[in-house]
Amino acid sequence: MTTPSLVLGIDTATDVRVGLARDGVVVARGAVEDRRAHAEQLLPLVQRVLAEAGSSVAELTAIAVGVGPGPFTGLRVGVAAAQTLGVALGLPVRGACSLDVVALEWVARPDAPQGEFAVVADARRKEVYWASYAADGTRLAGPFVTAPSEVPDVPLAGPGAALTGREVTGPDALDAALLAAGIDRLPDAGLVPLYLRRPDAEVPTTRKSTLLAPRLAMMGNR
Repeated sequence: MTTPSLVLGIDTATDVRVGLARDGVVVARGAVEDRRAHAEQLLPLVQRVLAEAGSSVAELTAIAVGVGPGPFTGLRVGVAAAQTLGVALGLPVRGACSLDVVALEWVARPDAPQGEFAVVADARRKEVYWASYAADGTRLAGPFVTAPSEVPDVPLAGPGAALTGREVTGPDALDAALLAAGIDRLPDAGLVPLYLRRPDAEVPTTRKSTLLAPRLAMMGNR
């Protein structure tokens, strides 16, 4: 008898995204569209999504996390939280390129592109992160960080695609529930965050907040 799976998906490459999939089927998702409150909002959102699905951390069998590309501060919160939960709960943690998740969603839609396309995210500083894909969702090149004008003239998707000034025809947000449901179909990106450039600010020598670690420890003990 196959043991049922319950996979938690976490992505903080843009704002705060959490999703849950049972046996490859999406059961719950949530988002906090705030790019400056990752540390404060991530764990409460995880708890809320689990509660909506009628589940608990004790039922999780794996964790999937988006490793970017994304800005340093927000991205490291999600990757660190996923790794800490994995250690606390004794679960495998697998990373995926966040842009690949958007590509996976698009190729599954009826309006899937018939040829090459690109997924774009906001990199700030008047730049974007992007990668190009074949019609079946296979990543062809990237991810890169460039000016919006350097994104290829192909159909576009992703949360930063509008910054190119061109029409966005694919999904314009990342779905962490799809990340959880499709983790076995996404290329393993490891757990090293894809920053692609130096952080906007230096990491302070003293911690900004001590709220995250105790919360993670408490969740692991449940």
